[in-house]
Amino acid sequence: MSLAKGPASMSARVLIVEDEAKLAELLRDYFVQAGFETDVLGRGDGVEAHLARREAELVILDLQLPGKDGLEVCKALRARGDRPAIIMVTARVDEIDRLLGLELGADDYVCKPFSPREVVARAHAVLRRLRAVPAGDSLRVGGLELQRGSRRVLVQGDELALTRIEFELLATLMEQPQRVWSRAQLLERVRGTDLSAWERNIDGHVKNLRAKLRPYFKGASPIRSVYGVGYGLDSMVLGT
Repeated sequence: MSLAKGPASMSARVLIVEDEAKLAELLRDYFVQAGFETDVLGRGDGVEAHLARREAELVILDLQLPGKDGLEVCKALRARGDRPAIIMVTARVDEIDRLLGLELGADDYVCKPFSPREVVARAHAVLRRLRAVPAGDSLRVGGLELQRGSRRVLVQGDELALTRIEFELLATLMEQPQRVWSRAQLLERVRGTDLSAWERNIDGHVKNLRAKLRPYFKGASPIRSVYGVGYGLDSMVLGT
């Protein structure tokens, strides 16, 4: 078996959480050959303790796990922040909406059966997006301030807790405050992968983001919908 090495600049620690031993071993081999430091766990209930001992930049997380399933693990990790990056793995097509969808905050997903090369390629793509954040770069629109380097969002001086996807969504809208973005464009910006069939999931992320922002704008949403087009910022609500 010949495995292509990945770029050295993408070296990172990855945690593979998979209870199928042969599949876990195969993924580990591909990630090691690609230059990643790689750990493997076979249960979901050991993930948080493991990461407390050995931090990982990326978690490959199977949906069906003994001890604690992947959805629970993902929620627990996202409750602590937007790192590590998470790629969910599932054999259940009916779960994809939930994986892509609103509250979990996974960065990408892969369906079984899959090519290990594809998983490694997805890992590179996710890490490139996370590492491309310019340090010290900040955006200000009305009462909103977004700091890319520290990944902080301030609303009228108060810090707002956002998931990674919510953060990237708001950053995209703030980059060009007058622009209206289509769902497909927003999906590409926040996920960086071709998931055109799941554009409707952007609506859920926008809904969650609006719910977090509305209390600061007297119940009004600073994100406007343009029927048949997509989303943009509302200059009247923001006072710009």
